[in-house]
Amino acid sequence: MMLSAPLYLLKRRARLLSRKRNIPLHQALNMIAVEEGYNDWSLLVMKQAETLSADGLFRQLRPGDMVLLGARPGQGKTLLSLELLISAVESGKQGVFFTLEYTEQDVLQRLKKLRPEWQSSNDLFVFDGSDAISADYIIARMAAAPHGAYIVIDYLQILDQRRDKPDLAEQVAALKSFAQQKDFILIFISQIDRFYDPVKKPCPDMHDIRLPNPLELTFFNKMCFVQGDKIRLSRFGQSG
Repeated sequence: MMLSAPLYLLKRRARLLSRKRNIPLHQALNMIAVEEGYNDWSLLVMKQAETLSADGLFRQLRPGDMVLLGARPGQGKTLLSLELLISAVESGKQGVFFTLEYTEQDVLQRLKKLRPEWQSSNDLFVFDGSDAISADYIIARMAAAPHGAYIVIDYLQILDQRRDKPDLAEQVAALKSFAQQKDFILIFISQIDRFYDPVKKPCPDMHDIRLPNPLELTFFNKMCFVQGDKIRLSRFGQSG
């Protein structure tokens, strides 16, 4: 299962709990683990080691990457995308979240859940919830942005809903070219087909991506799928 916060923040919470209640640290760690749905801290750590972490995923991203991040609703893909933007901001890069799904307050609440000390005035993080979001809009909005920015588009299929916009393939192609010119990392949150069955397949893959209209998946050179406590990354196609 997805943790409510990164492992180091859970450890910090345990240390505070240990001091507050005057109990041994190992006992506080176990209490935090139970809150996260595990029997004890050692089991939590073991299970987290079995799957890719947000930090691990961030370390594998490179300038020009086109990343598809897919999961069924409620599996934590939005939180994961925000964790990636937080990591970008903490490394001195701009992080931009384009969405037609969430309000700025929604996103701020999730950022504070991930980083309680998060400051809404952080000028490296940009929220954009414009109704005009499309490839052309994103390219114009980011034209003057510094090279190496991290951009989340929430979500891939929403680019395909406006009949007055180019088709999805044309928009993704334009965004890919733009990402390579500016060394941006583009992360597209993606819907997964409702017929995906986790009983038959532990984690979705490229065959489960919901695409009402055709799209060549070689536009993306990395694909990340989330299901329960699993985060799986695969490389597909080339970014160049």
